[in-house]
Amino acid sequence: MPTLLSALPPEAGPLPLAAVSFYWHLPLLIVLVSLVYSATRFDQWGPILREAVRWGLRLTGFLVAIMVILFVLATFI
Repeated sequence: MPTLLSALPPEAGPLPLAAVSFYWHLPLLIVLVSLVYSATRFDQWGPILREAVRWGLRLTGFLVAIMVILFVLATFI
C-alpha cells in the first residue's frame, strides 16, 4: 500500500504538514499531560514526579490498549 510520502514526486519540495504524522508528538504530550495533572495534586517536586511517572505509564498503557483493539478490529473485521 503506497503511503503519502512515496506518492510525492522528488521535485515536490519540502514535506507538507499533512505528511508529518502527529504520532511523533505523542510522547511529549504524554509527558506534559502527566506533569500538569500531577502538579495540580501536589506542591513539591518529589511527589509531582512520582505521580507523573505513574500517570504517564497508565496513559501510555491505555493508548497502547486502544491501538491494539483498533488494529485487531481493522485487521479481522
